[in-house]
Amino acid sequence: MASTYAYHPGNVAHSSAMEIEDTIPLIARSLGIDLIPLDGATSCGAGIIRQANRRLQLTLNARTFAMAEALGLEILTPCAATAGNLCEDLDELRRNPDLLADVNRTLDSTCDMQFSGGTEVRHLMHVIVEDIGLEKLEEKVVNPLDFKISGYYGPNIQRKGACGLDDVFLPNYLENVIDAVGGTPISLDSRTQSVGVPSLLSEESTALKQAAGVLSEAVDEGAELLVSICNLSHAVLDVYQVKASRISGLETRIPVIHFTDMLAYSFGHLNTRLAQLRTRVKVIGS
Repeated sequence: MASTYAYHPGNVAHSSAMEIEDTIPLIARSLGIDLIPLDGATSCGAGIIRQANRRLQLTLNARTFAMAEALGLEILTPCAATAGNLCEDLDELRRNPDLLADVNRTLDSTCDMQFSGGTEVRHLMHVIVEDIGLEKLEEKVVNPLDFKISGYYGPNIQRKGACGLDDVFLPNYLENVIDAVGGTPISLDSRTQSVGVPSLLSEESTALKQAAGVLSEAVDEGAELLVSICNLSHAVLDVYQVKASRISGLETRIPVIHFTDMLAYSFGHLNTRLAQLRTRVKVIGS
């Protein structure tokens, strides 16, 4: 079992969701893992760069892979969108030697780097379930999160090679983690569906209807809390709830937190934030 990983925060963690960066060091300390920052690593592309220049995104991510390979480490990220995008590009580079050679020529001439394919990309959730284990996770719980909790995966990570040993179509890792930290998992049919993040600015109505579908299912199924392993999707599910309800006519009110929030709170960190969350659950659910 690896205990040291190269850390890629993803786009959201160091920009619009600083709470992720607050919780990651606390989680790492509690679980006994070391995270080595990939200083200077670029965005994974978030599915956006490839639309304009596929070759550019591959090269940027190959540079990130080369940085981790030089450290002899696997890449760990707390964002499902980042994990999915990185895994997709890693797979493409491995399957296409000519493309890899071409990308390496660019890396060599621009940053004196080479990538041979010797790293892996892991989401934090997969590392916890597969490397650390649910039993050890249970041992670390100080504040059991005794809520009815639904989990949201999103589509980016649910592909072969990106979701670890979890089932591609019927995943249950997140539900297992929710159970381990003291929650009552409520599985959603929509847990892997897109909430339209890439199209939010161009097709807002469609994207918000997608988000409303996930939120309303969680409410209808009796969940008190929604936990997202996709930091990018979290913003839509949380910030746009009122607008999603207005556009769709569905009930969308439910507290939404990041996967890292759930872990940090259950490990006994940030107790004031946990108290605030308990208040939100009571107020919204009343």
